[in-house]
Amino acid sequence: MVHEYRSQPRLSLNSNEEEIGLLLAPRLAYFAAVARHEHVTRAAQETGVPQSTLSRAVARLEEDLGVTLFARKGRVLSLTPAGRTFLLSVERALGEVERAAEAVRADVDPTAGRVAFGFLHTMGSETVPGLLRAFRVDHPKVRFTLVQNYGEAMIERLRAGELDLCLTSPVPDAPDLAARRLDEQRLRLVVPDDHRLAGRKRIRLAEAADEAFVTLEPGYGLRRITDDLCAEAGFRPRVAFEGEEAETLRGLVAAGLGVALLPPPAVPRPGVVELTVTAPRAVREIGVAWQAGRPDTPPVAAFKKFLLSRRGRLLGVSEQ
Repeated sequence: MVHEYRSQPRLSLNSNEEEIGLLLAPRLAYFAAVARHEHVTRAAQETGVPQSTLSRAVARLEEDLGVTLFARKGRVLSLTPAGRTFLLSVERALGEVERAAEAVRADVDPTAGRVAFGFLHTMGSETVPGLLRAFRVDHPKVRFTLVQNYGEAMIERLRAGELDLCLTSPVPDAPDLAARRLDEQRLRLVVPDDHRLAGRKRIRLAEAADEAFVTLEPGYGLRRITDDLCAEAGFRPRVAFEGEEAETLRGLVAAGLGVALLPPPAVPRPGVVELTVTAPRAVREIGVAWQAGRPDTPPVAAFKKFLLSRRGRLLGVSEQ
């Protein structure tokens, strides 16, 4: 047999796994075809590749491995024990590649692809389920990977390519991201039901300047908004407890451990009273963000278009 590719790098005992893979990968499918038929002519007919190409590829593979994979008798080949062992691994590897290709094709299928979607914890009980239900009326087979987290963590995952879209607050302003404001959500001052202010319906935030506050931890968008609103009202909040989830904060308020600025709950919580803040204007903007310049798959494009069409009516009435 005539061997070619003499200018290509050779395998050696010092070759690392990546180099070995790059050298062997192009010839593995040819080897598997020849091994299945144990006949070069029939393998060439199946693959649509000239017999000479198959013969050279298999010979070069054996040379690179330093192992005889076939016992030859004319055009008829039979696998050696080493060849049978190698074939098992090659078939597994080729099967994994085929399954990966099928998976990525499925992910970009406009009718049944996948969207990696992130959102704030406070939007997980009603807003997001309602959005998904409405979207799937026209796109019943699109699949979602859902991630709940706080804003900064979601933006990191968006930049890392782990998310396609995320609903977050505040709406990010960064050159590597694209974002659109979709809605705003009123924040209320939540106090214990036996608090001195519990009989009120409305309050200026400055009236709570002497109260202990329970807030989300630094890094959460709602914590930043709370700090900014209190500063606008002329005071710095005295933080008694910090948490990671809004409903946990409501529980702390109900226990009499402080007051909190929170979005409305999905279900009214006993033990607390929620007051409308008249000044300053206590709202948080909700927006959708994605990587600037990153091409959208068809299902991502469809869901993005759907979210943008909900501008001004993203949130349910109970959450406004």
